[in-house]
Amino acid sequence: MHGIDFIKDLAVVMLVAGLVGWACHRIGLSVVVGFLVAGMVIGPYTPPFSLVSSAESIETLAQVGLIFLMFSIGMGLSLRKLRRLGLSLVLATFTGAIVMYNLTRVVGGGLGWSPVETAFLAAMLMVSSSAIISKVLQETGATHEKSGQMAMGVSVLEDVVAIVMLTILNSLVQIGGATASIGLTLSLLGAFIALAGIGGMLLVPWLLRKLSVTAGEELPTIVVAGLLFVMAFLADRAGFSLALGAFMLGAIVAETPHRTQVGRAFEGMRDVFSAVFFVSIGMLIDLRAVVDSWLLILGITVFVLVARPLAVAAGILLIGGSTRESLRVGLSVTPLGEFSFIIAQMGVVAGAVPSRFQALAVGVSLLTTLACPVLTRRSEAISGWLAARQPKWLADLEEYYHRWLERMQQRERKSKLWQLSKKRFIQVAVEMLFVTGLLVFSEQMFGLVRQYLPAEQSSFPRAAEILFWGTLVLVTLGPIIAIWRNISALALLFAQVTTAGHPKAAKMAPVVETGLKGAAGMLLLLWLSALLPISGMARWLPVMGMLLVLLAFILLRRRLVYWHSVLEVELQEMLAQGDQKFTGTTAPFMAPHGDWNLALADCALPDLADCRGRTLGELALRSRFGCTVAGVERQGVMVGNPTADMILYPRDKVLLLGDQAQVAAAKEFLQRVSGAPTSSNFDEVRMESVELPLGTLLHGRTLSELALSRNYGLQVAGINRGGARILNPGGDVKLFTGDKVLVLGSPDQIATFKAGIRGPEAPAGAGS
Repeated sequence: MHGIDFIKDLAVVMLVAGLVGWACHRIGLSVVVGFLVAGMVIGPYTPPFSLVSSAESIETLAQVGLIFLMFSIGMGLSLRKLRRLGLSLVLATFTGAIVMYNLTRVVGGGLGWSPVETAFLAAMLMVSSSAIISKVLQETGATHEKSGQMAMGVSVLEDVVAIVMLTILNSLVQIGGATASIGLTLSLLGAFIALAGIGGMLLVPWLLRKLSVTAGEELPTIVVAGLLFVMAFLADRAGFSLALGAFMLGAIVAETPHRTQVGRAFEGMRDVFSAVFFVSIGMLIDLRAVVDSWLLILGITVFVLVARPLAVAAGILLIGGSTRESLRVGLSVTPLGEFSFIIAQMGVVAGAVPSRFQALAVGVSLLTTLACPVLTRRSEAISGWLAARQPKWLADLEEYYHRWLERMQQRERKSKLWQLSKKRFIQVAVEMLFVTGLLVFSEQMFGLVRQYLPAEQSSFPRAAEILFWGTLVLVTLGPIIAIWRNISALALLFAQVTTAGHPKAAKMAPVVETGLKGAAGMLLLLWLSALLPISGMARWLPVMGMLLVLLAFILLRRRLVYWHSVLEVELQEMLAQGDQKFTGTTAPFMAPHGDWNLALADCALPDLADCRGRTLGELALRSRFGCTVAGVERQGVMVGNPTADMILYPRDKVLLLGDQAQVAAAKEFLQRVSGAPTSSNFDEVRMESVELPLGTLLHGRTLSELALSRNYGLQVAGINRGGARILNPGGDVKLFTGDKVLVLGSPDQIATFKAGIRGPEAPAGAGS
């Protein structure tokens, strides 16, 4: 009976969520708001409508929903996208987050809240909703403007900020206070990301490539789902949240050529379980708490609408943006969303913050979502008004800073030392994080694989531990050797540069190189000694490591270097894959073209769009509305400047170029759904032999003249003429009375063909 109750609860959750979400969509609100409202309606705090009897089961499904939601968010972010956004925008985003954090600390102190409560409030307000911002930018036609592109980039990067804050807050909750070392937490986070990320980037693409070649379409989906739960489980066992593991796997899959197929396969599961997740959050919200906290919600909303644009604008100004451009970006990233709900839920469930934080997150998210379209549409006017009224000394300071920044960038580009060494510094940092992850989480890994290792025997009592730790040392040898090789190259480079031009450069360079190597070697020994575990069999790890290092250098040094080089090349090739190919409808940054009155906007064709199956020439968008089709994205592949004979299909994304009115009219036309019934007879297609009767109209005419494909929708697969068979006949082959023609088509098409070939003398039953 418990199973029946669970099915009933799930049915109630999905139906109410769908209905309320549809109502919110109709009035222009995000469906997430509808899911939260649905949860409040059927939750335990509304007794007349409390329809869910097993909240524990829904909570379990909510955890699954969180995993799928974070996986889809991770799919929207990849290292390739981070490189396209640029390090400067990453710096701007984290600067804005830090400014917002400190502004929130002032507010929290003024309200008399504890440091932990203030930290949770800051984490809720530091991140925006990329889903809501993307929708608002599309509706306002700002997706392909420079400010819109930067706003979208900031919102995507703030997802990374949210993951970092979730990790820090999780540590605060586990320790039970604000005494956790943020530096240690971030170091462990970096080590886990490096360990799981490098392992995942080596395993997942290889596995998907093998499955796509040797298995059916459903098996890659099943395997990715299994890996998704494994990554979430490993992140939880490592002391982080489930969200981190799911987010990481999404970012890893986004680096593979299979990202479009995987995203399409998981779309339905993400929608279903994400709805359950948001409904479960709504079930924990007491509507009376929302009403009682209305003044606090209103005050925090006003603070967000003022502080977030200023904080983000400060970050954009830091990387060289103008005041007007920075404010436009800041005004476009005001709405809070899914991460704010996740952070509030984690704090409330852990008892770190009061339950009103969930009501606060929902209320502020709702109000900022309502304000976002207005602020985005008027961002140019607001930013222009503020920029025109800034003090002259501030404008002069901004101009001086931009000139100084340009000089620094030119100096960096001219510095050969930095250009030659920066790649090796990055490699050393990644390798060190990878080794740190292996050693720090070694005991957790041993606990996971202990049952799969050989059992202890009297003759070999420590077989499992020796096998595990020996394998671990061998795995770490490759990265450690690579670290030392990079350090040696850097020492040589710096020695040559620092002694260049000195009269005794030939003698000084080896001394400087040796000194740098010695100092680096001491730091490496201190780093490794600080990471080595000291419990159980691991106490002998240094001794075992030294023996294996000597053995590896004697026997396997070249092989280890080769294996590591192969893995490094594979990683670099995978990360660089597709960089030269322009995919997606995201255009390069466009400067404002207000004097031209032009806009770029994209629209996705619904499944039942009236224009599906029709060519661009038939639709005649230029003559009807005056706008041009600049590109069409299909299944993740961008077709630029498509020809008039290109057919549009459901889910295509069409990139339109024109003025605001033209683009809006074309979008409405392309997305129109009249509800006309359509059906596909693909499953009914068959081959049938049709004998040409006496007096047939087809006698003596070639297949090219008859054009059966155009007139009947049929293909001729073969002709039987007096026992002689002609397979796949060409267009110059003629048909004669008595021929048996093997045609391919649907039953209706074949019936129409049989009726149309009879001559005036043919009997009614001719054809077979």
